[in-house]
Amino acid sequence: MKKNIGLVSLEPSLIQWLHERLRISAPDTPGRMELLEGIEDLMNGTTSSLMLEFEDEGTPVPTNNTIHCGALSIHAKSRKVTRDDIEISLTPKEFDILYFLARNRGEVFTKEQIYQAVWENDYLLDDSNIMAFIRKLRKKIEPNPDSPEYILTIWGIGYKFNDKL
Repeated sequence: MKKNIGLVSLEPSLIQWLHERLRISAPDTPGRMELLEGIEDLMNGTTSSLMLEFEDEGTPVPTNNTIHCGALSIHAKSRKVTRDDIEISLTPKEFDILYFLARNRGEVFTKEQIYQAVWENDYLLDDSNIMAFIRKLRKKIEPNPDSPEYILTIWGIGYKFNDKL
């Protein structure tokens, strides 16, 4: 299934309205709390954008905001990555790319889709930018970067995070 990623600009009045509605009348679910926290981050300027993802009943949800894939653990709240319990130092964009791909394990994304999901500005049609980030990520997280087991290249299309781990 092709993933469409859209950007919606929200005015402060609409953000305030959403915040009130979520606080008062939304179902009591983990997603509600995450969205409420995200909207509060928008309101206080901690973040300038949110990424929302639809999860149906069959979509695996990371427990405790940590994604475990083989020896690799990705901790969303602390933005920490470990392999075999050894911390791996990533730049903020490297973490964002890794987290995006891991959250969508098994789905193939074009370089443009990855760019749109992680960067705030418009896509510049420069494939080498994403390729460079993927190469750096592989050097840091893969046991053997020349034969990757986490971030896989889908030739002619883009990349996916291995869903077999």
